Formats: sequence, structure tokens, C-alpha cells
Amino acid sequence: MRATARRAWRTEGLARWILLVGLVVTTVFVLFALFAPWIAPYGFDQNSSDGVRFPKTSGPGPGHLLGTNDQFYDIFSRVVWGARTAVLVVVLSVVLSAVIGVLLGLVSGYLGGWFDRITVFLMDALYSFPSLLLAIVFSFMLRERIGGSILAAALSLTAIYIPQYFRVVRNTTVAARQATYVEAAEALGARPITVMRRYLLPNVTSSVPVIGTLNAADALGTLAALGFLGLGIPPNEAADWGYDLSRALDDVAAGDLGPALWPGLAIILLVTALTLVGEGLSETLNPTLRRPRRTAVVLPARPEEAP
Repeated sequence: MRATARRAWRTEGLARWILLVGLVVTTVFVLFALFAPWIAPYGFDQNSSDGVRFPKTSGPGPGHLLGTNDQFYDIFSRVVWGARTAVLVVVLSVVLSAVIGVLLGLVSGYLGGWFDRITVFLMDALYSFPSLLLAIVFSFMLRERIGGSILAAALSLTAIYIPQYFRVVRNTTVAARQATYVEAAEALGARPITVMRRYLLPNVTSSVPVIGTLNAADALGTLAALGFLGLGIPPNEAADWGYDLSRALDDVAAGDLGPALWPGLAIILLVTALTLVGEGLSETLNPTLRRPRRTAVVLPARPEEAP
């Protein structure tokens, strides 16, 4: 991580600014997620205060910074709590898919044989399905067993991205297992698990951070799509931007854009920020695209020749 941060800081040009802008916007949403109980004036499912019910579909005013929606919820509170839901689901899905995909790809690429053929076949089968359709199928399956919770949403997204990590790590491992340092370690009697952990793993995961940030943006969009279709997280479990956006369709048809504007804007901003981080990291970590910062070199003055 330090090497990556140092390399990003030494990069100049458009890639550096893309990465910085994406990081700043993403950090704002992460802060909303971490400090949601202190930033949001109300709970994510709170529709009354002191026994008085909030007004229905009202505009911005005292006590409601962005107004209320058709379920009597405070829109600003739902947007802030929705940031926590989005960050939790995205982080869980990306971390789980990266861990499973990297481990499977490393073992499959190094061992080969029948295990490699079976895992490649399974991963190609998963990869052939449209991501949203696959997420809908897993969402149906998980809702019957563990309900519509944040964990269920994260697990339904995890299955989508495992094949991407698997394919990248597996192909890199197949090429790296013939390297001289791997053959030398095997000749010295290193066990396969030692070779994979100490010699192959650090060299085949260089592109994983880039894939992770791009998958995070896609996971957020898929989560919003599930919520929009009514297959995401129920409103009494957590705030979901996609669900709030679907509930606001009737308000938009009636000419009231407020309930749909703010959750939709939050989705757009966070997806764009995560995409910028991924593109910035891709150009920063790629030596063929990176433009290192140049330091001016001042040569000492030539001494005057003696007469």
C-alpha cells in the first residue's frame, strides 16, 4: 500500500487528478457511512418525532433539509444512511469475491490438471451469465434462507465478481509458475503451499486493486438495480438508494423531482467516484501509461578558465 501511494503521488498529469478527485468524493461518502448516526437527524426507518408523524412528500423546510418522501421518511436521513448501506455491501462483496477468486485462481493455475479444468469450466459458466440476472437469481435464493439483509445483498453480488479475479490470477499464475525463481524454490524442496504463498501470490495480485475499485462501482450500480426492482434490502432493514428511487417514480410523474433527485444523485456521484479511482489506479500502476513526476536537475556552473 505504501508503494502504491508513493507511486500515485509521484505520478503527474491527468491520471493523478482523476485519482485524487475520485478519492476525495469516495472519502466523503465513507465519512457519511461511518458517522451516519451523528450526521443524519433521524433514523433510516423513522417517520415521526415526539409522536407527530412527518408530513408526506413535502419539500425542503424546517426539520427536513431535503424534504420527505411518500413513506413519511426524511430524505436527507435516508440518503446518509443509504451511504452506510452502500459502503457495507460494496466492501463485503468486493472483499469476499477477491479473496475467493484469488485463492481459487492461484491454486488452479499452479496445480493444473483436473482441478484446473473443473474450476475453469465453473467460472466460465458463471461469467457467461449477465451480471444483473445472476444477482437476481442469487438474491431470490438467499432471501428464502437468510432474508433480505445486508449480508444477503453482499453475497448475491459476490458470486458475480469471483470469475473476474479467478481468470486474471489464474492466467498470471500459469505464466509465472515457469519462472526461474519458482523452479529454484521447487528444486530446494519448497512445498506447493509455500511456493504459492511466498513466491507466486505477491507477483500475481498486482492488478487486483484496480479490478476491486472497478467492481465496487459496478456492485453499487447492481445493488441499486436490485433495490429498484424490489429485490434488494427492505426499508425496515436498511436504507437503500435503489428502493427509494423506485418509490419516487410516482412523484416524478406528478412533477415532484425531490424524492428521486437526491438518492439518484448519490448513486451517480459514488459510482463516478469509484470509477475515477479505478481508472486512476490503472494508469498509475501501469508503467506503460504512468507519467512520473520529473525533477529539474541544475548543473553546477562551469568554472571560469584562469587567464
